[in-house]
Amino acid sequence: MSRARPGDLEGWLAYLETLHPKAIAMGLERVGAVLSRMRVGIACPVVTVTGTNGKGSTVAMIEAMLRCGGYRTGRYMSPHLARYNERVAIDGVPVEDAALVAAFHAVEDARVAVDPPTPLTYFEFGTLAAFAVFARAKRDVVVLEVGLGGRLDAVNVVDAHVAVMTSVDIDHVDYLGPTREDIGREKAHVFRAGRPALCGDPDPPASVLAHARAIGARLYRLGVDYGAEAEGAQWRYFGPGGPRYGLPVPALRGRYQLANAATAIAAVALLRDVLPVPASAVRDGLVQVELPGRFQVLPGRPTVVLDVAHNPHAARAFAEALGEMGYHPRTTAVLGMLSDKDIDGVIAAVGAHVDRWHVATLPGPRGASGETLHARLGAAGVAAQAIRVFPDVAAAFRAAVDDAAEADRIVVFGSFLTVAAALAARR
Repeated sequence: MSRARPGDLEGWLAYLETLHPKAIAMGLERVGAVLSRMRVGIACPVVTVTGTNGKGSTVAMIEAMLRCGGYRTGRYMSPHLARYNERVAIDGVPVEDAALVAAFHAVEDARVAVDPPTPLTYFEFGTLAAFAVFARAKRDVVVLEVGLGGRLDAVNVVDAHVAVMTSVDIDHVDYLGPTREDIGREKAHVFRAGRPALCGDPDPPASVLAHARAIGARLYRLGVDYGAEAEGAQWRYFGPGGPRYGLPVPALRGRYQLANAATAIAAVALLRDVLPVPASAVRDGLVQVELPGRFQVLPGRPTVVLDVAHNPHAARAFAEALGEMGYHPRTTAVLGMLSDKDIDGVIAAVGAHVDRWHVATLPGPRGASGETLHARLGAAGVAAQAIRVFPDVAAAFRAAVDDAAEADRIVVFGSFLTVAAALAARR
């Protein structure tokens, strides 16, 4: 007997969580089988972006440049902050509930077409729904962010015309392996034979280079084949498509975004035979790009900085950007993390910029408790009187705001969940 289908988006999202016994189950067999039964295809150029950090920013910049160039774009990213709709965007705008519900019905039709129905994870189901949205909307180009790894991620069921790897660092070791070589090997499988492959890591693992050579991908490396050079308040790009001078600093803050911007320009340039983008559109895309939660500074006082940094590599970049800000008498950190992340590494990266810590328990079985974070801060040498424990991020954030002077700074980081909860508490 088939199950009754949900009637709205909220119901569908709850339903998706029941279809597979695991939240994460790597592999392309299930998603490939359902996609073939859906009989939908993305009949336009595709850019796929993977990486440990920087992939969301790079996706956003690529899509913004192409959109400013006059192309009809589709963009898929994960996770979301406030609404699931953020994951699937048409021409830079999150799709409406109705479009997602129609796509979920299309996926479910294909999923239950066999007996027993094909089990899909939440992410797999959502990825297929995004493909259905893009196929129905008849896009000129689609930019896809890989969820986890590359080789066995649902996004990799689609062949990329240009494949991008932003960075490789230690994260998700239970699924990708314990070393950069292991993780790089998994991520490099988004590359395709004979097609452009960009590596935005300045020191790529040997496994990445070896895989690109083995399959015959056309590899372009940051710092070798393309790159960025700061020039005062502007910067210069070199690489595919030729040099570009006097470029505006990306609207996404942080010096580290120049590498992501160069990677995005190179990706757009490598599409020029089918999707030429004028220099003015590249500039406009850099200025207009938006991506909440990436060194996002909220308006008003005290200064509030939000960042989804949740591993040491991202935390070091976050800390560098904090160090480049103006003087603040006191900085309070609102920290919430998942228990399977490198909590000690994140604390070590950011600790020098923090005077007081408000630590909070994150929900769900993976959420680290505030007490756990308190203990890890203590082990790192933070004085007990500089730490306060809260039952949730909202309480921690409100207390930080209440305690802060106008000239102080509040930094919120550690997880997408942490940033989302702080944004919700602020409204």
